[in-house]
Amino acid sequence: MLCQECGQRPATLHFSKYVNGEKTELHICEACAREKGELIPGTSSGFSIHNLLSGLMDFDPVGLSGAKAQVHQQRCEGCGMTYGQFSKLGRFGCARCYKQFAERLDPLLKRVHGNTVHVGKVPKRAGGLVRLRREIDGLKREMQTRIEGEDFESAADLRDRIRELEREVQNG
Repeated sequence: MLCQECGQRPATLHFSKYVNGEKTELHICEACAREKGELIPGTSSGFSIHNLLSGLMDFDPVGLSGAKAQVHQQRCEGCGMTYGQFSKLGRFGCARCYKQFAERLDPLLKRVHGNTVHVGKVPKRAGGLVRLRREIDGLKREMQTRIEGEDFESAADLRDRIRELEREVQNG
């Protein structure tokens, strides 16, 4: 594949950008990337995934410079790791860190993934309860639609099915 910028050299760098769910791809050569000012992984001017995530973790929802410094000094009660250390290392020291830094993680996860709740595929063997909860949520939406359309018999059937599934969740 040839570079989309110069059309002369082979494209060695491939960028994908997602904006509002729309994917844009750019295939360029190293020379054109340098001209455009793109950072090239693996070179002295490149970046690592860790640096990228570290930059995202500096996101400050409070917007106060003093508060930002205070958050970086916040320590986990379990392992003693500070949020600043976490942002540099890119991983937690223990399981308690998730609760300790939860206030900072929600905006980070929302910024990186677009949501704080997993909505992707669930493995068939391990995701039985997750699948049941999703089915219940779908049935509740359907039941609400039936109620609004005044189809009360179908809504009652859906209500009964939801109750059955909720019992399965409680027992399973």
